[in-house]
Amino acid sequence: MFTKESIEKIDVENKKWQQVYNKSVAKTPERLTRFSSVSDHPVQNLYTPLDIKDLDYSNDIGFPNQYPFTRGVQPSMYRGRLWTMRMFAGLGSAKDTNKRFHLLVNEGQTGLSTAFDMPTLMGYDTDSPKSVGECGRCGVAIDTLKDMEILFEGLPIDRITTSMTMAMYIAMAEKRGIRREAIGGTIQNDMLKEFIAQKTFMCPPKPSMRLITDTVEFATKEVPRWNPISISGYHIREAGSTAVQELAFTLADGIAYVEAALERGLAVDSFAPRLSFFFNSHIDFFEEIAKYRAARRMWAKIMSERFKAKDQRSMWLRFHTQTAGCSLTAQQPYNNVIRTSLEALAAVLGGTQSLHTNSLDEVLALPTEEAATIALRTQQIIAEESGVANTIDPLGGSFYIERLTKDMEEEAFEYIKKIDDMGGMVAAIERNYPQLEIADAAYKYQKQIDSKEKTVVGVNKYVTEEEIPVEILQIEAELEEKQIQWTNQVKDTRDNKKVKNALEKLGESAQRDDNLMHPIIDAVKEYATEQEICDVFREVFGVYRDPGVY
Repeated sequence: MFTKESIEKIDVENKKWQQVYNKSVAKTPERLTRFSSVSDHPVQNLYTPLDIKDLDYSNDIGFPNQYPFTRGVQPSMYRGRLWTMRMFAGLGSAKDTNKRFHLLVNEGQTGLSTAFDMPTLMGYDTDSPKSVGECGRCGVAIDTLKDMEILFEGLPIDRITTSMTMAMYIAMAEKRGIRREAIGGTIQNDMLKEFIAQKTFMCPPKPSMRLITDTVEFATKEVPRWNPISISGYHIREAGSTAVQELAFTLADGIAYVEAALERGLAVDSFAPRLSFFFNSHIDFFEEIAKYRAARRMWAKIMSERFKAKDQRSMWLRFHTQTAGCSLTAQQPYNNVIRTSLEALAAVLGGTQSLHTNSLDEVLALPTEEAATIALRTQQIIAEESGVANTIDPLGGSFYIERLTKDMEEEAFEYIKKIDDMGGMVAAIERNYPQLEIADAAYKYQKQIDSKEKTVVGVNKYVTEEEIPVEILQIEAELEEKQIQWTNQVKDTRDNKKVKNALEKLGESAQRDDNLMHPIIDAVKEYATEQEICDVFREVFGVYRDPGVY
C-alpha cells in the first residue's frame, strides 16, 4: 500500500512525534497510562501507515461484494437497501405481542423478531410445575399452534421476514394458504451457544446437533428462503466474553454446523448460502466495527479454504446485530438511549444486515411501547438523518480500524486452532473450554469496573443518589391462569387420538435416523403442545445438566 521510501519517511516523523507526545502526557499524570478497549485490547496513542504496512489491499481489504468481503457482502450495501429494522418483541400473551408487532410495523419496522418466555424457551407448557410464575415475563407464552395463529394475525407474513421458531410458523402459514416455499425468515437454532453461554438447553450436545442438522437439511430442500440457523455470538458476549472470544467461538460453532451438514451428505454450496449469524454490538465503538469486518473476512476464508465452497454466497457472512443488553444500567436509565445509539451506529458502520436496538428500560423490565418506539426511532434517525448510509464502509482504510481488524482476525484464528486441536467445538464444550474462557474474561472485566480502571457512567463515576423514575411495563398476575385455561381448551377441542398417533410417530422417527422436521410439523398441525413434543425428545435423547464450572 505504501512504498519503501514513504514508510521510512513516516517512521522518522512518527519517532519525532512520539517524543513530543511523551513530553505532553508527562504534564497530565492524572490520565491513564494504559489505554485499552472494553475487551482490554491495548490501544496505541496513534495509528499510522506503519501499522498497516503488512496488509495487502486486494487480499485483506478489497471492495464490497468481492472476496474476502471485508467491506461488505452486497455491492451497493445501504445505498441499495437499508438494513432490516427487526425489533425483538414478546410480552405476555400472543394477543399482547400481536398488538406490539402491529405497533412496530405501523411505526416503520421492516422485520419481525419474537421473544419467547422462559418456559417456551425451555420446552415446557404454561401449566407445567416448572413454569410457575414465568408466564409471559421475559417474552410471549407459546404452548400450541393456536397461540402462533393469534401471534401473527393480520400480519403480512408472505411479505415480511420473521425471526422466531420454524415448525409452528410453517404450519401457521400453510393454514393461511401460504406455501412454505414463499415464506422467509430465520430461526436461531444454535444449541452450541446455549451450552457455552445462554444455558436454555434441553438435550445433550450430540442429539442437539442432530436436530439442528435436520432443520438445515429440511430448509435446504423445502423452505429455500429460510435461514435455518442464526449462529449466535450475542449470548456469548452477554455472558462476559471479549470481542475476540465472541468472534472466535461463534465462527467455531459455525464450523461445527457446516461439518455436521457435510457429514449428513449435503453439498456445501446447497446449504451454506442460507447460514446466518447474530452478533452483539457492545459499547466500544471501534472494536465492534473491526469485529464485524474481521468476521466477514474470516468466514470467507473458512468457507473457501477449509470447506472448498465455490458459490460466492456460501462465503458471505450475513448477520443480524443486537445492541448490548449487558451494557445497559439500571442506574440513570436514560443514559441507555445514548449507549444504544452508539452501539447501533457501530453495527451500521460495520455493515450489519439487520438490527435490533435495545430499549432504555430493558435492564428493568420488558419494554414499554414508548421505550420500544424510541429504540426504533434510533435506527431510523441513523438511517435517514446521519448520512452514514450514504457511502459503503466509510471507515475502511482507517489505520486504526484496519490494524484492529487484522489483530482480531489473527487472535480469533488462534482460538479456532485450539478448538480444532481439541477435536472441534462439541469436544471443547464437553471439556468446558469456552465456558471457562468466558468466565475468566467476565471476572477480569468486573474487577476493572470495581477498581475504576474501566468507567461505567452512573455506576462507578458521575454517580447520583437521586432515583430517576421510569415507567415499567407490568405483566398482569392473571395472565398465567388465563393461558393455562386457554391451553386446556385447545387440548379439550383437538382430536386427541390424532395427537397421540403423531407423537408416537415422532418418537419412532427420533429413535431412527429420520429427519424429524416432518413429524414435528405433523404433530404441530394436530395441536400437540410444545411440551408434549419436547417430552418426546427428553425421553429419547435424555436431558442435559450443566456441569456448572467456573
